Amino acid sequence: MAISFLLAERGEADQSGLWEALRSGAYVAVMRHALAPGTGDPANFALGDCSTQRNLSDEGRGQARRIGERFRAEGLESAVVLSSQWCRCLETAEVLGLGPVDELPLLNSFFRDRAREGEQTRGLKAWIAARTADVPAVLVTHQVNITALTGIFPASGEVIVLRVSDDGEIAVIGSFETE
Repeated sequence: MAISFLLAERGEADQSGLWEALRSGAYVAVMRHALAPGTGDPANFALGDCSTQRNLSDEGRGQARRIGERFRAEGLESAVVLSSQWCRCLETAEVLGLGPVDELPLLNSFFRDRAREGEQTRGLKAWIAARTADVPAVLVTHQVNITALTGIFPASGEVIVLRVSDDGEIAVIGSFETE
């Protein structure tokens, strides 16, 4: 498995620094759900009914498993794991195997309702800024949410590492993904 790192602040591929930051608990890992073929959701989408949603493929489940293995190999045996209520995100979060998964509606997709983008993104920023920084946190969500929060268009399964800067803004520290 190849992991690529992009350390935005340091401009170098310092894997140990990124993992050290995550282990400290002061940083947050925001992950796009693993591979789920297609775009958006079917017209009959219903929250809580996975048969109406775009779901992980076998490849996506393998991708999530490998990402969880990488976290553990880097000394992150467990984390606070929060997920969008979409089935593909919940399954990704479960397969990571980093701890119990709790739903956080702030991570739900607004792909179909862009009017929610501003309020929801502000709410997520406030949640990240207010969290206690003693336990690593992994948030599993959607491309639109990550792009609104960071300006990054993540690949499926890509993990973006964030911190809250001194001025209260979200700062991207780096990212990694499986290949």
